[in-house]
Amino acid sequence: MFTSIAAYSFVRIADPRALADAIETTAATHALLGSVLVAREGLNLFLAGEGTGIDGFLRWLRGDARFAAIEVKSSSSAQQPFAKLKVKVKREIIAFRREDASPLEGRAPTVAPEVLARWLQQGHDDAGRQVVMLDTRNREEVAYGTFMGALTLPIDNFTDLPDAVAVQRDRLADATVVSFCTGGIRCEKAALWMRAQGMDNVLQLDGGILGYFERVGGTGYEGRCFVFDERVALDPALAALADDAAAGNA
Repeated sequence: MFTSIAAYSFVRIADPRALADAIETTAATHALLGSVLVAREGLNLFLAGEGTGIDGFLRWLRGDARFAAIEVKSSSSAQQPFAKLKVKVKREIIAFRREDASPLEGRAPTVAPEVLARWLQQGHDDAGRQVVMLDTRNREEVAYGTFMGALTLPIDNFTDLPDAVAVQRDRLADATVVSFCTGGIRCEKAALWMRAQGMDNVLQLDGGILGYFERVGGTGYEGRCFVFDERVALDPALAALADDAAAGNA
């Protein structure tokens, strides 16, 4: 059994190349595979390996004061979901290309999974306002599943989101808007950008879909959550579609 982790942190990195090299060496030492992006704005990682290797890597990472409190989402799979280890230095840990969406200057307000689940069950937020779930992922991901009644956008890349949101602005004006994505990184930038455009009714789902699954299950969600590795997609119990398919063929 393999353990997969997903984590990100927006924190100033003075020397992204040095951090990337250290991560690559440490991940390889612990026999981990996956994808890691490092930029001046922070770190975004998806890694998998045996549990002892994951534990060792996280002990090392959290030994760096910049990542001492990094939150990690974990799941298991029967097969190693990555073919190789790739550690890259990028301009952004998630490409958005908007200067007014930097979490380094402060996060957008969040809603906890437990609170959101209650809102979805009661049909409104605690102030009685309609809740609109705004999916910030692309259409390929959405096809595997999303929150019931969510507003989905006809986008293929995250950089397309601003133009797509602009078309929906009137629809969103009188609601409490909750932006969401797989692990939280895209909806964090999206919420900040939308608030910078004067949409002060936008929140972000803390921890994204995977954090929601981990803490409250699938309340209000239909289908699975697409992930960018060989597991394909995870259900609300964090079981991999690829494992289900393999079991069905056994």
